[in-house]
Amino acid sequence: MGDDSEWMKLPVDQKCEHKLWKARLSGYEEALKIFQKIKDEKSPEWSKFLGLIKKLVTDSNAVVQLKGLEAALVYVENAHVAGKTTGEVVSGVVSKVFNQPKAKAKELGIEICLMYIEIEKGEAVQEELLKGLDNKNPKIVVACIETLRKALSEFGSKIILLKPIIKVLPKLFESREKAVRDEAKLIAVEIYRWIRDALRPPLQNINSVQLKELEEEWVKLPTGAPKPSRFLRSQQELEAKLEQQQSAGGDAEGGGDDGDEVPQIDAYELLEAVEILSKLPKDFYDKIEAKKWQERKEALEAVEVLVKNPKLEAGDYADLVKALKKVVGKDTNVMLVALAAKCLTGLAVGLRKKFGQYAGHVVPTILEKFKEKKPQVVQALQEAIDAIFLTTTLQNISEDVLAVMDNKNPTIKQQTSLFIARSFRHCTASTLPKSLLKPFCAALLKHINDSAPEVRDAAFEALGTALKVVGEKAVNPFLADVDKLKLDKIKECSEKVELVHGKKAGLAADKKESKPVPGRTATSGAAGDKDTKDISAPKPGPLKKAPTTKAGGPPKKGKPAAPGSTGSAGTKNKKGPETKEIVEPELSIEVCEEKASAVLPATCIQLLDSSNWKERLACMEEFQKAVELMDRTEMPCQALVRMLAKKPGWKETNFQVMQMKLHIVALIAQKGNFSKTSAQIVLDGLVDKIGDVKCGNNAKEAMTAIAEACMLPWTAEQVMSMAFSQKNPKNQSETLNWLSNAIKEFGFSGLNVKAFISNVKTALAATNPAVRTSAITLLGVMYLYVGPSLRMFFEDEKPALLSQIDAEFEKMQGQSPPAPTRGISKHSISGTDEGEDGDEPDEVGTDVVDLLPRTEISDKITSELVSKISDKNWKIRKEGLDEVAGIINEAKFIQPNIGELPTALKGRLNDSNKILVQQTLNILQQLAVAMGPNIKQHVKNLGIPIITVLGDSKNNVRAAALATVNAWAEQTGMKEWLEGEDLSEELKKENPFLRQELLGWLAEKLPTLRSTPTDLILCVPHLYSCLEDRNGDVRKKAQDALPFFMMHLGYEKMAKATGKLKPTSKDQVLAMLEKAKANMPAKPAASAKASSKPMGGSAPAKFQPSSAPVEDSVSSTVEPKPDPKKAKALGVSSKAKSAQGKKVPSKTSLKEDEDKSGPIFIVVPNGKEQRMKDEKGLKVLKWNFTTPRDEYIEQLKTQMSSCVAKWLQDEMFHSDFQHHNKALAVMVDHLESEKEGVIGCLDLILKWLTLRFFDTNTSVLMKALEYLKLLFTLLSEEEYHLTENEASSFIPYLILKVGEPKDVIRKDVRAILNRMCLVYPASKMFPFIMEGTKSKNSKQRAECLEELGCLVESYGMNVCQPTPGKALKEIAIHIGDRDNAVRNAALNTIVTVYNVHGDQVFKLIGTLSEKDMSMLEERIKRSAKRPSAAPVKQVEEKPPRTQSINSNANMLRKGPAEDMSSKLNQARSMSGHPEAAQIVRREFQLDLDEIENDNGTVRCEMPELVQHKLDDIFEPVLIPEPKIRAVSPHFDDMHSNTASTINFIISQVASGDINTSIQALTQIDEVLRQEDKAEAMSGHIDQFLIATFMQLRLIYNTHMADEKLEKDEIIKLYSCIIGNMISLFQIESLAREASTGVLKDLMHGLITLMLDSRIEDLEEGQQVIRSVNLLVVKVLEKSDQTNILSALLVLLQDSLLATASSPKFSELVMKCLWRMVRLLPDTINSINLDRILLDIHIFMKVFPKEKLKQCKSEFPIRTLKTLLHTLCKLKGPKILDHLTMIDNKNESELEAHLCRMMKHSMDQTGSKSDKETEKGASRIDEKSSKAKVNDFLAEIFKKIGSKENTKEGLAELYEYKKKYSDADIEPFLKNSSQFFQSYVERGLRVIEMEREGKGRIPASTGNTNGEEVGPSVYLERLKILRQRCGLDNTKDERPPLTSLLSKPAVPPVASSTDMLHSKLSQLRESREQHQHSDLDSNQTHSSGSVTTSSSSTANIDDLKKRLERIKSSRK
Repeated sequence: MGDDSEWMKLPVDQKCEHKLWKARLSGYEEALKIFQKIKDEKSPEWSKFLGLIKKLVTDSNAVVQLKGLEAALVYVENAHVAGKTTGEVVSGVVSKVFNQPKAKAKELGIEICLMYIEIEKGEAVQEELLKGLDNKNPKIVVACIETLRKALSEFGSKIILLKPIIKVLPKLFESREKAVRDEAKLIAVEIYRWIRDALRPPLQNINSVQLKELEEEWVKLPTGAPKPSRFLRSQQELEAKLEQQQSAGGDAEGGGDDGDEVPQIDAYELLEAVEILSKLPKDFYDKIEAKKWQERKEALEAVEVLVKNPKLEAGDYADLVKALKKVVGKDTNVMLVALAAKCLTGLAVGLRKKFGQYAGHVVPTILEKFKEKKPQVVQALQEAIDAIFLTTTLQNISEDVLAVMDNKNPTIKQQTSLFIARSFRHCTASTLPKSLLKPFCAALLKHINDSAPEVRDAAFEALGTALKVVGEKAVNPFLADVDKLKLDKIKECSEKVELVHGKKAGLAADKKESKPVPGRTATSGAAGDKDTKDISAPKPGPLKKAPTTKAGGPPKKGKPAAPGSTGSAGTKNKKGPETKEIVEPELSIEVCEEKASAVLPATCIQLLDSSNWKERLACMEEFQKAVELMDRTEMPCQALVRMLAKKPGWKETNFQVMQMKLHIVALIAQKGNFSKTSAQIVLDGLVDKIGDVKCGNNAKEAMTAIAEACMLPWTAEQVMSMAFSQKNPKNQSETLNWLSNAIKEFGFSGLNVKAFISNVKTALAATNPAVRTSAITLLGVMYLYVGPSLRMFFEDEKPALLSQIDAEFEKMQGQSPPAPTRGISKHSISGTDEGEDGDEPDEVGTDVVDLLPRTEISDKITSELVSKISDKNWKIRKEGLDEVAGIINEAKFIQPNIGELPTALKGRLNDSNKILVQQTLNILQQLAVAMGPNIKQHVKNLGIPIITVLGDSKNNVRAAALATVNAWAEQTGMKEWLEGEDLSEELKKENPFLRQELLGWLAEKLPTLRSTPTDLILCVPHLYSCLEDRNGDVRKKAQDALPFFMMHLGYEKMAKATGKLKPTSKDQVLAMLEKAKANMPAKPAASAKASSKPMGGSAPAKFQPSSAPVEDSVSSTVEPKPDPKKAKALGVSSKAKSAQGKKVPSKTSLKEDEDKSGPIFIVVPNGKEQRMKDEKGLKVLKWNFTTPRDEYIEQLKTQMSSCVAKWLQDEMFHSDFQHHNKALAVMVDHLESEKEGVIGCLDLILKWLTLRFFDTNTSVLMKALEYLKLLFTLLSEEEYHLTENEASSFIPYLILKVGEPKDVIRKDVRAILNRMCLVYPASKMFPFIMEGTKSKNSKQRAECLEELGCLVESYGMNVCQPTPGKALKEIAIHIGDRDNAVRNAALNTIVTVYNVHGDQVFKLIGTLSEKDMSMLEERIKRSAKRPSAAPVKQVEEKPPRTQSINSNANMLRKGPAEDMSSKLNQARSMSGHPEAAQIVRREFQLDLDEIENDNGTVRCEMPELVQHKLDDIFEPVLIPEPKIRAVSPHFDDMHSNTASTINFIISQVASGDINTSIQALTQIDEVLRQEDKAEAMSGHIDQFLIATFMQLRLIYNTHMADEKLEKDEIIKLYSCIIGNMISLFQIESLAREASTGVLKDLMHGLITLMLDSRIEDLEEGQQVIRSVNLLVVKVLEKSDQTNILSALLVLLQDSLLATASSPKFSELVMKCLWRMVRLLPDTINSINLDRILLDIHIFMKVFPKEKLKQCKSEFPIRTLKTLLHTLCKLKGPKILDHLTMIDNKNESELEAHLCRMMKHSMDQTGSKSDKETEKGASRIDEKSSKAKVNDFLAEIFKKIGSKENTKEGLAELYEYKKKYSDADIEPFLKNSSQFFQSYVERGLRVIEMEREGKGRIPASTGNTNGEEVGPSVYLERLKILRQRCGLDNTKDERPPLTSLLSKPAVPPVASSTDMLHSKLSQLRESREQHQHSDLDSNQTHSSGSVTTSSSSTANIDDLKKRLERIKSSRK
């Protein structure tokens, strides 16, 4: 036992893994004990054993395994980490435990599986068990089935998913093993217990014997709903509750709850869908049309077989449905009708919701077919229509059903009513809202009075069903006129009805009556209102004001129209009688007298018709007293008014009596129960008196009282018809005036607009102006409620009238309808109902839209038209579409029935011709507007195909589709779109465009919805796949949409939906969900009505949800105009969400004053950037609207809350304008002190100010503009640059105000626009102002045009965007404007352009009409006092402009980089050259310092002469004065236009916008390709090349890195650039103009491009690189050889210096140099060797030999040697003559190198030096005997130094210098004093003057040393300057100075100043490096490095004066 003792000592975990079974057994036992001891389920101990659990269950020893299973069970039950082991352990149990012979093992295994399910791992367990069913060992299969059965039995079908089990059942029933079959039978029975008959269809195909056995078992099952007996951990509290209830002895409530617990499994869900369309017989469509009925029958039978499949695959069934519909509707053989109906039934059942889109087509046909008498046909049709009903909603087919209700055929009426009854059974109170119930009840009420008994019965049944579904309260208002007998019948039917949804709906209504408060939340329509009203009764204040926020008057839409809906379920209890309208029969005069005498004094009745007016008056007074004292219930209204109407009645002549009479009528109407019958008696008389001067007011009061009693709609209709049936115009106009007022007092609800409109039209046609005016006023009032759609009714009026109407409408714009003050006490209380299910807002909207007369166009949609639209020839298709557009346009508003049009249009949405697709989309947009909300029924068959178009690859097509979808959604709301699987099917398509557009659209729409259909969850899996889409944009859109999905579906559902994802994806998605959870917005508020409550002020805060959906629900169905207006008039209060609610308490605490200290703007780091990102990413709404809607204001408020002080925000968003003024005053005060804060919140401040522009209050506007002026002044001082976002959300709204009628405001706006140009480029302002010229407001047009003129005047033509041509064409359009001011402004602007631009204007404008052109010419003549000055003026005006552009570039604190480049570019490409000098002046400073050092003798005196006044030297000698340069030679009148145009185009080459650049390049290419035009480019080459390499740099750094840019675009741009360059470098004359610096940059750009690996990866990249190769060769061959060689040397030097540069780059530069070396033999004579050698000298100085040898590569040194060798070979000893430009040759490594080479070659050739010229000989001589020469010079300098021989020494030196002109005396001077140097130099000059006989030297003045300076000094320096710049000097003979000065200056090389500048700047760059390398050398350093002059303090003015003197002396 020794070995035993060893393992005994081991720790538990090692024992468990020991190879001895005993050790393992002991280990498992210990582990079990440990597990039982750990009390805390989250203890870390558990984690130690995680790896063991699988071993516990899979042990190979049976005994040990048993113990292991026990331990594992305890572990799974208690450890919180156990879930991690689910997969491996369960799979171990399946494979290693279920096959064990021991029953105990199997039991434990099953128990472990169930325990895992309990700890929430059901899905994983089920997955492993289902895998086990495929095992070959039947024991395992049986055990797996048993486990599943037990799990289902204990946990229920909610936890165990049945679908996968049912799927494998048939296979299990076919097993060869009996045990498996038996177990399958048991599980089938268990499943049946949970889902009942839903199990039958999937098992219908199993063996009939087995099925029979199953049936027998099923019958035995108890009928009660099963309940789970075991619960998940998370549900165990529920279990405890259940036990408690059971122990309490009853589960009445619990049972109910539990019933809900068990999910109703739908058999349909368990089935596999079958695809049948492909299986249709090929000749089906021919056969179905066949003449023989047998063939038709065959076709139908084939379909019938296919549609018997219980679940069908979705597809395009339109054609099949169409064919079946045709058979049902038109086939004469009734048998076939029944067969087709059966097929439709099958389709509807198999497709379910997917059939919904076809329902609208089929329902009318089936209903019409009910005229058939045959029972089997009727039955088939009933089944079909019932099946179809389930695929759609009652709402969608209601139009069709109601249309059939009026049919004359009683059978049709009966069957339709029965169908309605059956449909109602499927409804619940929420799916049968009042809006739907009302039309149905109205139609059914007609039927209950029908002559045919069967029709009556059917109608009773339908009404009874409705009563049962929604409860009596909701239906009673519609049954007000039904007599008791019929009412009882309806109630009786109601009791018999069995509802499909159990009795829930009915119960709900009943329960509510017993429980008043919960009734509030019930789903049913208005149930429970009575009680709620009592609760709110003590607060009539807020209720009265409730309806203000409604666009269409009080919420209670249309109720008045239905007689008897007066109090609509919502009235207060005490007013019992009023729940019904007062209906009274007409009484005879006798009865009336009798009733009147009972209540009136006898005298009163007698004196009524007395002939004495005084008696009549007395009688009236008594009458009035009596009425005042009477009680409401006792007052016989009809009798009293009859008495008043008794002779003389309304013909009363005495006005006092009449006034009393009218007053009494008003009293009776107010105090009594006044009926319409009574009203009819008096109204005629009232209308007659309304125009009376004395009695008119009383008549109006009486009418108002009657309107209050009998409701306005009815009264108004009566009054209007009476007024217009008589002739008196005064009465007519006063009636209209009364109505205008009445509408304001009563609100608009229920008015019959149609009737009014016809009367108003009559009034508008009246001859009497007063009537017309009143009619227009009435229209104005109606406009407040109806909105712009009202105008459509009057479009055919005369223009003059129409303009009056428009003016009236304009007055009303911005106002909101006033709150109704009357008519509420009795009727409108129900308007504040909360229980109205939120349907009301929609109803108001539809109300107004419904008023529009709709045309029926189905008859115009002929089959010919439909076939045209589907024609093969696209032109015919287009014709068809044009016709459709015409039909819709003509009809304006149409009825929903449009025949076959939807299918035809649907076909066109995937037309191959994109133009037709766009046209179809436009038609569909029209259609949406024309059909209004009724378009809903077409969403499925037409709306969803529009969404498919969102996947189009073309951007414009997608944009059109999106606009169309939005137009539809505006009419339909979102519910229809989200219902069913259609949307998820679209999202499933893996089209990146479709996905990103659709997700973007959903992200925009979902946040506005209060609730969404449950089908939204179907989109979630696809949303998750979009989160991992390959396309970045799709992923981004999916992430943006995530929070909005979550807002509706909740985090739990979304997280659960991740279950089916792969583990890696799941983790990612869950992380995103967490993130989205944090960003999830709150749902919009429940009801629009609720949001109106805060208006009352005293309403408690809990009634104040956000009111965002007011707009969504109301204005989406009407036009959105009224909403923003309404919002405005209420201030922002309706928008301010709960702001007011919050403010009430804050006022009471009165802490406000203390809060007002501290900053008003809080600086949030990166706040603005974040907001811009949000707006870019569409997370928030883009600030873009015609009038601000609620959600914009809400959004702004939310954004401001983080960065604006709370108290200021309250002021800013207050409803009262005075608070806005206060806010502005505070902002002005804090402007200076809080600059940072203002800039940080600038975007929000500007947005808030745009809201103020929409206020009607002038004081606010003035204050806002005042603030803006100060603000922009501050911004320009701070050098701030407006961002694009700030500009685009502010400027367009500011421009609106430029059209204000008030001058002051216009002036202010113009001032602000002016100031804006300082913080925002004028060229970007231009398009905004251009947009403003398109306004309807003529003042605005005129002002904008003037502003454009000012911009052009101040900033030149470059501001005109997109191009001057386009801009001017648009401006010129306005010359023909009908408004004089606009015409003038347009003409003035063009004249301004003319003054800047000359005759070119006419070309840019294009063609104008003769009239316009003559006006323009006339105006130009008038203004052209100075046309000749125009071009000069242009140049003069430009310097300030360039400065402004440059200053702009400097101030771009926050401006984007590309702006900088384009601005610099503009600056460069300006046509006037003076500015170029200003811009690059700095570049000269460095250069000239170096140049000064050339001339050692004057180094200290005038270091800055050239530096500051370069022009003054150039001017007389060589280069024409720049100012003149502007006018000649290129800029004479003839050329100025071309030149400036070329400048402009070149400036666009470097644009950041690819398209602009490509356009510019194309234009230049055209010029270059035509020989005769190419010369126009001369003088612009450098400028063009600069623009080009800037563009290359931009592509390389910016565009290539931008993922969003299409790489094709970049390739296109590259090919344009390269093509252009190749064209340019083929023209030698132009190529030669390219200067060194520019060529260096160009080569740099091209080589960088060749090395860009990103290009190689593109498919056309190789082609691009080949083209660049070709181009480089061209550049090397064709450019000026000196320039290109110099450029390459400098480039090589730069690339070797730069650490970042790649060796590959230098290598390519050297390859170019080798190529140049090869070309040298041919080009040596055209090269300026002096310059090349200077460059080589500099190169060698920067890279001495030692340094070059250290380079990794030996190529640089070899390249240099090769180049020098070739030059030596070609030039021979003469090469040494070309070292003139090198300062001190002696120290130059180059000279030594050349000498060595020459010597070497001399040795080889043996040639003699005697043959050389004297100069050459002396030079070689000098070279070979340098020492001798040096001695000679030393001798001379000694003489100069001694006092006696100084003159002699100078003379000798002069002789020596003359003989050896380039002898170097520099080393001898260098070490001497400054004084000595200047002495020698002056001495030499004196001798020169004497010898040359040039006359007297002027005495020098102002020089401290007293030495004189002659012009030769300047000439010397000039010579050096010229040589450096590549201008050749005539070798040695200098022309006489006088001739130089007198000659007119013409440059030998036509190089423009700016070219010179860039050359000099280039030199500067190379010199700078040269300097850097030698910075350590002192000024006296022997290397002779170029150093800056030490004395830089010379007086510049002094030097100028001296220079002038020299000039004058020489002249």
